Amino acid sequence: MNETLKRALSGAVYVVLLLGCISYSKESLAVLFGLFLLIGVYEFCKMAQLNYYVSIPLAGLAYYFLWDKSNDIQLKTFIIVGAILISIKLLFYLFSLQKTTFTSSTRYLLLVGYITIPFILTNYVALGKKGYNPKILISIIILIWTNDTFAYLVGKNFGKNKLFPSVSPKKTIEGFMGGVVFTCIASVLLSKFYIESTILYIWLVIAIIVSIFSTLGDLIQSKFKRVAGVKDSGNIMPGHGGILDRLDSIIFVVPFINLFYLILYYVS
Repeated sequence: MNETLKRALSGAVYVVLLLGCISYSKESLAVLFGLFLLIGVYEFCKMAQLNYYVSIPLAGLAYYFLWDKSNDIQLKTFIIVGAILISIKLLFYLFSLQKTTFTSSTRYLLLVGYITIPFILTNYVALGKKGYNPKILISIIILIWTNDTFAYLVGKNFGKNKLFPSVSPKKTIEGFMGGVVFTCIASVLLSKFYIESTILYIWLVIAIIVSIFSTLGDLIQSKFKRVAGVKDSGNIMPGHGGILDRLDSIIFVVPFINLFYLILYYVS
């Protein structure tokens, strides 16, 4: 089997599994992302040289007890703020000109805030005012794919100025801006015809959050791999790499989407 066909088949299986589990029920979403979490923790432990015999069970337990706690607003706020603080630390790491070497305790902290909590928070994204609404999470994932696709297409055809050459030489400023524009267009169409929302500005804000933080999430994962000296985080998906390679944008976007939800909750 040639590489292109292998990549196409594994990508198709991933998309069908992802959208199918999200659409079916909140429990099937929880099971799928619980499995993704365990694989993602294993991949991160290999890159960061952490003990996965300890990390995987602890991450699994945290996920089991917290995936369905979105109604506990105080706990939810604490979890989201923790994830955002770790994300800010990772942004400093990304923009640092020095080759940062994290201490062992910091790497375990990243395992919690960068890997474990975002997988938990993914379950919270799909919960609307009327309960579980798979269209919300599916729309956000479509927006991430839209941003990636049009950032690539616009960058390939019109890109001249490098966005972050030290980490990702192929990304351009023109590609990034193209991703933002087309993600906003996709967001308007999804909100009007798929979600049938009457509050357009919320989905425009979500589109901007997705474009900015999915790009940053991809860059952070790229820097992790460069520092670790690996091409991919894993090889579970032929032609696509590991789970973290596929979900790096999602896990960095999700805390900021939840933060936006939280702001709307407190100001409403």
